[in-house]
Amino acid sequence: MQIKRKPEWLKVKLPASHEFQHVKGILSQFNLHSICQEAHCPNVTECFHSGTATFLILGNICTRNCLYCNVRHGTPEGLDEMEPERLTQAVKELGLRYIVITSVTRDDLSDGGAGVFARCVERLYQEVPGCRVEVLIPDLRGNWDALECIIKSKPHVINHNMEVVPVFFSHIRPQGNYHLSLELLHRISQYGEKEIVVKSGFMVGFGESWSDIMVLLHDLARVHCEMVTIGQYQQPSRNHWPVMKYYHPDEFEVMKGMAQELGVKHVEAGPLVRSSYHAAMIS
Repeated sequence: MQIKRKPEWLKVKLPASHEFQHVKGILSQFNLHSICQEAHCPNVTECFHSGTATFLILGNICTRNCLYCNVRHGTPEGLDEMEPERLTQAVKELGLRYIVITSVTRDDLSDGGAGVFARCVERLYQEVPGCRVEVLIPDLRGNWDALECIIKSKPHVINHNMEVVPVFFSHIRPQGNYHLSLELLHRISQYGEKEIVVKSGFMVGFGESWSDIMVLLHDLARVHCEMVTIGQYQQPSRNHWPVMKYYHPDEFEVMKGMAQELGVKHVEAGPLVRSSYHAAMIS
């Protein structure tokens, strides 16, 4: 199937700037992965150019195969016990004060990698005083003890993306569960660490209706999600779910208003918005 032609507002150029090359060099030096590169994020230009990155831990091979995602899937290797240390050193080298950490989904691990997330957060707090940390976590297969382990490390923000509206969830995220993901967000909001911000995000363009979008926004508001990001899905290859619609920037403003009317405190919505877009400025 031919990939739908992108409108002008989605076309971005990759600069050969010093800052861009510097971040790439640091990631390579410390043998780290970035979701910016692995998932071909459209904001890699802006983020790398400003000297920031979202770190991808637990390797770069995912145990799931979601039809929107360009991250490699298959059988991951074992855990890298030195990863939290190398990540901390890279953060120091880059001079970051707001760090976003995400991971591939590791269904092969009993805790889904929660222990490594917690160690990364704790190490950063110890070695980089004053930094703030946001984690973007998988569903952990409903292992609530694993979730508590992450919560107790006290990241500033815990994000878990819904990614798609409920009507398409089982088709596009067949190894996930819509209601389990909502329950995870709800448990974060109800936990004793009230200073932790609950965040989620999703993409549009899969063929959803406006009422489908409203259902998802209503569910996110119901589980007390405080921050929501909404962006345009862009088909990585012909083997991925096709783009059915490119939403105009004005339509994203409508979505933003819908979410705010439901009580979501902060909404970042736009064609190029992704989970970590302007994270340091809006968290």
